[in-house]
Amino acid sequence: MAGVMFSFYNFASLIDLNIGISDRLDENRSESFTLLFCDFSTIPQSLVESNLQSLLRTSDSIVHWEHYYFFVMPYTDRYGCAIVKKMIEELFQKSIPSATVCYPSDGENPAELFESLHAEAKKLHKIDLDCLYSASNREP
Repeated sequence: MAGVMFSFYNFASLIDLNIGISDRLDENRSESFTLLFCDFSTIPQSLVESNLQSLLRTSDSIVHWEHYYFFVMPYTDRYGCAIVKKMIEELFQKSIPSATVCYPSDGENPAELFESLHAEAKKLHKIDLDCLYSASNREP
């Protein structure tokens, strides 16, 4: 198992790719993929990267901006995402602020998914994810 790292500047394109794959292969359009945000500001970045890549599947993607990490998990619903989050918290032995959105229920394109994730992180943890606007080439 090893998650694959992508540049933050390719984040919207990575979401577009996952949308295209989901639309092609998932006829019932259920929760085709999940986008998980985690705030690792209390954990050294070197520990985060070395441990996360071994925890995730090779089909999972990792994007990070400073101490914010975003995981794109194909064929993972909210329940599966909750299991991954629990594994992450057990790995680091602490609660990790996080938020989750799913395609297509929370958005039909990268901008909508980023907006939903921003709103969820703000509602749950008062975390402002303005960085997502630069990833989607939109103004806040």
